[in-house]
Amino acid sequence: MKNLNNVSLIQKYNIPGPRYTSYPTVPFWNKEGISIEDWSETVRDAFNESNTKEGISLYIHMPYCENLCTFCACHKHITKRHSVEDEYIDTVLKEWKLYVAILEEKPSIRELHLGGGTPTFFSSANLKRMIEGIFQEASRHEIYDFSFEAHPNDTTKEQLQTLFELGFKRTSFGIQDYDPIVQEAINRVQPYENVKRVNDWAREIGYESISHDIIFGLPHQTKQSIINTIEQTVKQRPDRIAYYSYAHVPWIKGVGQRGFDENDLPKDDAKRELYELGKKLFFEAGYEEIGMDHFALPTDKMHQAMKNKKLHRNFMGYTAGKTKLMIGLGMSSISDSWYAFAQNEKRVEDYVKRVNEGKLPVFRGHLLSEEDLVVRQHILNLMCNLETSWEDEAMKLEKIEDILERLKEMHEDDLIEIETNSVVVKESSRMFVRNVCMAFDLHLAQNLPEGRIFSMTI
Repeated sequence: MKNLNNVSLIQKYNIPGPRYTSYPTVPFWNKEGISIEDWSETVRDAFNESNTKEGISLYIHMPYCENLCTFCACHKHITKRHSVEDEYIDTVLKEWKLYVAILEEKPSIRELHLGGGTPTFFSSANLKRMIEGIFQEASRHEIYDFSFEAHPNDTTKEQLQTLFELGFKRTSFGIQDYDPIVQEAINRVQPYENVKRVNDWAREIGYESISHDIIFGLPHQTKQSIINTIEQTVKQRPDRIAYYSYAHVPWIKGVGQRGFDENDLPKDDAKRELYELGKKLFFEAGYEEIGMDHFALPTDKMHQAMKNKKLHRNFMGYTAGKTKLMIGLGMSSISDSWYAFAQNEKRVEDYVKRVNEGKLPVFRGHLLSEEDLVVRQHILNLMCNLETSWEDEAMKLEKIEDILERLKEMHEDDLIEIETNSVVVKESSRMFVRNVCMAFDLHLAQNLPEGRIFSMTI
């Protein structure tokens, strides 16, 4: 085994790579896309196979924000005109009816997540109208998990109460960093008092799980600023903490991520130190690491799912349960029928136009091959459980020898263990799991991108 220190390993493996919320990753979807007929058929198949037992997942993308945060890589629409709310919700409900028409019985919703953008841009009345409209066509699964993302600056107690009464018991607050200099650089000025206020409201109302999102690698971040941010975070005792590496992809997201000088970003070993420091502080506060980028208290469902090997990963990130069918509603949403992916139009105007024409607003997608499905499961196993096996005949791949050859150097660097029919990522090497997944990524191996299309892996 080579004797490389952490800094050397980071310099070696910190390369552009996918985050693997799907496989194949979006840049490698079929260039010819997917027909609405084929997509509808896979939706129906997945629904018929799973609705009665596990239910379905629903993701609703709510793209509006009043201000542009310069760290954000989400599909969003910046406006202060709240008159846009009504038409958008009308369109989401029309799109949902188009999907319900494809299904052969009333859907049972197990997971429902509101993402953005900023879901709390919308008024309590409109949030209620949307959710009640969804359930005119559906029922709640006996085991359901409803959640939403919230901006601490503009979330009201009324919104929290309304969503709680509609069945939402989990929320995620976007914190990013408490340091005033960092906040100014990313145009996300939000005092600790604002966060504490909405966190306390959520506890008072009865939310079962509260998550705080923090990003490391932001401009002007230092070890001391991260210490201060995490100290203020754990003081509020969120049930989950997402500790994301900042994905700097201005060549994709344009002006939104160019609100600061790239020289202001922590690089390589400095960024690694921020990650290691954060992890150490979370451990000391009683949190345990979940998958990649996530930490949870032992009492949280996410932690229990990890222990029971029930953790799942999709376009919503890590979830404590799995459904075969996830329908994405709203502009830019991505749906997953397990057998195929489909993404909605990425401009609000195009999305509204397509739905009002009575058409599913899908503009691209991918129908998975048999090989895709096997690789997808291997990557899902690695991202959720840090191990995968091809002992089972159904998990074997013709190209396994090529994959093992690509893993050889990581094995020599003592990052992974390779057995006759399995690969295990060492606990100490968790942050390199994306690199391990890249070895299994047959599309990436066959079609190395000419330009840079992914963020750095570390």
